[in-house]
Amino acid sequence: MPVSMRVLVVEDEVLIAVALEESLQDFGHEVIGPYKRVREALDAARNEALDAAVLDVNLRDEVVFPVADALKARGVPFVFCTGYAEMQLIPEAFSAFPCLSKPCAPEKVLAALQAVSTPELRRASAY
Repeated sequence: MPVSMRVLVVEDEVLIAVALEESLQDFGHEVIGPYKRVREALDAARNEALDAAVLDVNLRDEVVFPVADALKARGVPFVFCTGYAEMQLIPEAFSAFPCLSKPCAPEKVLAALQAVSTPELRRASAY
């Protein structure tokens, strides 16, 4: 049986955020968020006990990279789930983290979260 995780969700599209939240909860995970703005998500990324995160790259007029930086600094693995055009915006510093294109099927998000939660990928993404 998979281990329950505390997963930060950063997504500004309400329908996608609700679907992701429900899917994660259906699989026994606790959702922190979802957050629509970088400022709120950054506070959670710095202060919440987290096992993993799902990040949309473009949050209206902001990008999520400060949140990704905070998570990476804490050793919290994450997955980007974003539009195709936004995939090109992801800095090289985050190349070890998976990037799924929207629409992100719940089973793909869950599989990616399981993959990034392995000790080997955590070590690789820490640099």
